[in-house]
Amino acid sequence: MSAVSPAVGSRRSGSEPALVGCLVLVVVVVGLISSLGAPLVPEIAADRGVSVRSAQWSVTVAMLVGAVAAPVLGRLGDGPHRRRVVLAALAVVTTGCLLAAVPLGFAGLLAGRAMQGVGVGMMPLGIAIARDHLQPLRAAPAVPLLSVTTVAGAGLGYPVSGALAELGGVEASFAFGAAVAGAALLLAVLVLPPGGHLSPVPFDLPGAVLLAVALTSVLTAVSEAAAWGWGSPAVLGLLGVAGCSAVLWTRHELHRPQPLVQLRLLRHREVLLADLTGLAAGVGVYLLLSAATRLLRTPRDEPDGLAASVFVTASAMVPFAVVSLATAQLAPRLLRGRDAALLLPVGCVLFGAAMGLFLTARHDVALVFATMALAGLGAGCTFAAMPGLIVRAVPPSEVGSAVGFNQVARTIGYATGSALSAALLSAYGGSADGFPAAAGYDAAAVTGLVVVLGAAAASVVPRRRPPTRSAAAPDTDDAPTGAAHPLP
Repeated sequence: MSAVSPAVGSRRSGSEPALVGCLVLVVVVVGLISSLGAPLVPEIAADRGVSVRSAQWSVTVAMLVGAVAAPVLGRLGDGPHRRRVVLAALAVVTTGCLLAAVPLGFAGLLAGRAMQGVGVGMMPLGIAIARDHLQPLRAAPAVPLLSVTTVAGAGLGYPVSGALAELGGVEASFAFGAAVAGAALLLAVLVLPPGGHLSPVPFDLPGAVLLAVALTSVLTAVSEAAAWGWGSPAVLGLLGVAGCSAVLWTRHELHRPQPLVQLRLLRHREVLLADLTGLAAGVGVYLLLSAATRLLRTPRDEPDGLAASVFVTASAMVPFAVVSLATAQLAPRLLRGRDAALLLPVGCVLFGAAMGLFLTARHDVALVFATMALAGLGAGCTFAAMPGLIVRAVPPSEVGSAVGFNQVARTIGYATGSALSAALLSAYGGSADGFPAAAGYDAAAVTGLVVVLGAAAASVVPRRRPPTRSAAAPDTDDAPTGAAHPLP
């Protein structure tokens, strides 16, 4: 891609504010997919006549599809058909929401949730479009904003989907999702610029299949380990399949001229750091979210129970969403002239503080809300820094696949955190009704604390001095990312 392509692309795209608004709405759909999962599991179980364990697959199947869709869409989006890929993904998500909203039984709902999972891969596409079609001054804040909007979109969607589920059942929640995804699709048709200035990129089908097998196996094992047992033949077999597939995939990707994911990019410390931190942050987010949700819904006569309503429980994510969005906007300004990588340890430490607060003070609903606000501060710093670290380290033609792999790392973290929370809370069942004992919440908080503080420690390991400006990529080519240099 030439150094002038971003400017040319933005002139073709028309209004830059309209493009930013469109990209934000597209990424909100990514977050909305999460809000239509975990909070609705009990309602889905009751509405579709299945067990809660079976209903949990409405979350797992979206994660599985999303983990595969992120690098696939990222690679497809690196070529001239980027606009078509975004429109197709939005159409699939809209159809999936409509399918889940109609009474076709649990199988129909699962199929709809699988289609919704395709939308998880749209975040890296949005960042790649912002890089190519926005002027430098507007792209600088847009890149971190799009990253954190995935988290904020989920947070804002939780109370809405919870309220709609109480008023009109799960069908109303999925109908709301269809309306939002449909609006994003319509706006994208009107606003998204073409990607004809990009060169065609061969699609790595064998790599996509191997990655799908590896991720499906490992996420299924992690999700079902609490029920099947970590030492069960099924879990061990799935982990074995995942390991073999991962080895074959790695060898295939390293020897293919145009791989699905450029694994050699992990030699860049910034890329490896962003991916590992994304994995750890994903574990922390879902550990805290799952434990806090369970705590709020536990009756008062149980250990630490707060007996909150479904709407209040879902609303606990609002402070998380608002603070994370505000942090994404303020952090780049506070870091003027400094390395954006500083945001990673700061964000992890702040998230660790939220885990510490949940560990020591959770006896009131207000304290849980405060914990989620503090967690939003940490997540805002962490997720806002990741795309900038990646796009400043990789060639412009690899932005989509590199950020897509970062999304895979986050998705695996989300699945792992959710499974760990279920396993830890189940291991410390405090009553015959299955409500966790206080030790279960303690174990979840301590586990999350160890994970995020470990990520913070890894992010401050001394690194080699970065190349000078003269040895790095041309300034004009990197500027549109807003992260090729210290964030403004």
